[in-house]
Amino acid sequence: MYLSFWENTTYFKNVDIAIIGSGIVGLNAALSLKKKDPKLKIIVLERGMFPSGASSKNAGFACFGSTSELLDDLTKYPENEVLNTVEKRWKGLERLRKNLGDKAIDFHNWGGYEIFDSEKEFIRCNEQLSYLNKSLSGIIGKKTIYKRADEKISAFGFKNLKHIIVNTSEGQIDTGKMMNALIAKVRSTGVEIINGFEVKDMKDDGKNVHITSSNDLNFSCKKVIVATNGFAKKLLPDEPVVPARAQVLITSPVKNLKLKGTFHYDSGYYYFRNIGDRVLLGGGRNLDFKTEETSEFGLTQLVQNRLEELLQEVILPKQKYEIEMRWSGIMGVGPAKKSIVKPISKNVFCAVRMGGMGVAIGSLVGEEVAVMVGKTL
Repeated sequence: MYLSFWENTTYFKNVDIAIIGSGIVGLNAALSLKKKDPKLKIIVLERGMFPSGASSKNAGFACFGSTSELLDDLTKYPENEVLNTVEKRWKGLERLRKNLGDKAIDFHNWGGYEIFDSEKEFIRCNEQLSYLNKSLSGIIGKKTIYKRADEKISAFGFKNLKHIIVNTSEGQIDTGKMMNALIAKVRSTGVEIINGFEVKDMKDDGKNVHITSSNDLNFSCKKVIVATNGFAKKLLPDEPVVPARAQVLITSPVKNLKLKGTFHYDSGYYYFRNIGDRVLLGGGRNLDFKTEETSEFGLTQLVQNRLEELLQEVILPKQKYEIEMRWSGIMGVGPAKKSIVKPISKNVFCAVRMGGMGVAIGSLVGEEVAVMVGKTL
């Protein structure tokens, strides 16, 4: 690809930092670097029309962990590591709200609910509510975070459920409005976001990083931040990041919709919420982990059928609605819940593996890698 003099001079000449990925992490890294040094020339490279992975495709949960998810984590990781992860999620959500404002992201603290159709699983979680509340109170700033809320089963119009536990500190946002506000704020600092630029290769010669696009456009810059999350393997093959596809659907408006808030089911593998008078429902990758371990967008009959079953049998029994849209997003997961923020070489850094919690931790992870890069300038 051949650039004009104007294109080369405006966008690709004398670049200080190139950030690969225009999602929550990449854009927050740009903001943080510009705040420290407004003179830096920073460009953000995005392969798609919109952020390609999960930032503009997620369900908009402002959450930090359901009871079953946290208890599952405690069986796999040390307690201090789990609590540190929750603290990072909580502080990340606070930073997101502070940076953009609740109105701009349409934030609502309508609570988060974990639904149970298994008596055994509910008993396991209910018995640990006091422990979880005590352990998280210093992080969240309130004594009662989780509590039993069985009365909500009929209030929300659910069927075939046994119990509900509410997270009183969970909220929801409008993903589209959040990304729109974040992009506008980044551009207002003078950062260029270049869409349709897929990075094919990058080489660090010790002084500069040489980047080549999929259509053979070449330029050099001083530093690079890889913030591609679920797509990280393409540029960072040695890092323990696995793509995880999340399938989602949304209904037509439902007359007299009763549910309001965010909802978790089956250790968080399913999740749903209201968007006005519609229901968004996603998840089901646990039905076939291997197939959903992909960076390819798409839908499968297995997952979509299960989502529709949940709507019909549990969430919207005897309600009239249609499925208006279906889509998928690509998350980045791995053997640990902790994000990977580190130097890859002298001038290349990465901030990847959000573990499906990009909305919660993306702001802080972006700032974290920015501080790391800033120390090398």
